[in-house]
Amino acid sequence: MKILHFADAHIDMATYGRRDPETGLPLRVLDFLKSLDVIVDAAIRESVDMVIFAGDAYKDRNPAPTYQREWGRRVMRLSQAGILTLLLVGNHDLSPALGRAHALNEFVTLQVPKVRVLDRPAFLTSDDLDGLPVQIIALPWVSRSGMIAHFDLRGQSLEEVYRQLSERLLEQVDYWLEQADPALPVILTAHASVQGATYGGERSVMLGNDLVLPPSLVKDARLDYVALGHIHKPQDLNEGQHPPVIYPGSIERVDFGEVADEKFFVIAEVARGRTEVDWRPLRDIRPFVDRRVTLSEKENINRQIQAALPPQDELKDAIVRLVVEYPREWEALIDDAALRDYAAGAFEFHLVKRPQQENRIRLPQDQAIGALSPLELLELYWRANHLEEEDIRVLSALAAEIIQSPEEGSE
Repeated sequence: MKILHFADAHIDMATYGRRDPETGLPLRVLDFLKSLDVIVDAAIRESVDMVIFAGDAYKDRNPAPTYQREWGRRVMRLSQAGILTLLLVGNHDLSPALGRAHALNEFVTLQVPKVRVLDRPAFLTSDDLDGLPVQIIALPWVSRSGMIAHFDLRGQSLEEVYRQLSERLLEQVDYWLEQADPALPVILTAHASVQGATYGGERSVMLGNDLVLPPSLVKDARLDYVALGHIHKPQDLNEGQHPPVIYPGSIERVDFGEVADEKFFVIAEVARGRTEVDWRPLRDIRPFVDRRVTLSEKENINRQIQAALPPQDELKDAIVRLVVEYPREWEALIDDAALRDYAAGAFEFHLVKRPQQENRIRLPQDQAIGALSPLELLELYWRANHLEEEDIRVLSALAAEIIQSPEEGSE
């Protein structure tokens, strides 16, 4: 079996930039669609047997019709090429309300040939997969509210709910593996967090809390490939072992938390007891540049700031963020216009100014420092730093013990 695995398309993640005058689409959306086209082209060109999309087609569960059209065009190309395509429902595709349609529902409603939408836990045999010699265990995003209602877990703590859900999923997957045909490979696909995975910067786009799957569920030797989605950082959680447990990552950088991440999709040759994984880089990804500078000298401030940026040719078409920290009184010395002119070739330039102001304690007019005891001065200091009343009480008691102890003894 030759499969193509990708995840976390988020094709309408238009956080930055302007619109394309020809199509009317945000240029950042075109970036995501360009990566999606590379993936679809590879699947058709290399005649893969199956495409597994492991969830999160959009940035949220209410995509605009224009974005649905663009996603649908790419999926239809796979359908017309006769490639069986499995679309797993992710947390960004799913409505929190029971009974509401998810963002991939149109493929179910229209019964698009060769396209299967997996919106509930399921075990698919070879017969369910048009006779392909493979078996699939599908775990789409587990809705907390739906599972609480289904298993009647109301009134229990979130920790207890997740513990029980994890146990039930382990039992269910184990049951399916016992029923599986031992002669055919088994692929597990899930949109979920797995304990031990390394998160990228996608925390900013994730919604709600996670059900975290135990490593034992995905590293079961009875599986032959694990196709995961939800975490944007590419990684193999079982590197060098069988089965490969793969997060391919998102298809484009979503935010500055992914500034150093390369982007991939995966083509895998899956056989019973043996799988070969080929990581395919998505090369034409828009660069992100993230720089920070803390000003310590008043002389040549703008030269110091500009030196923190890379050469202008490296800024071309990049999304750039420059964070500048400096004493508040130097504000007027920073030449914003000159910095923006230097970064004019960037796709987008974000200058984040963070003036620092030293906390100063102001005494009432009828008081002088010399008239206050050390304990009174300490209390003023803690209040100036906005400590909680309980913390001030505890610290004052400790300080009193330290100060009084030498006074009661020798000099």
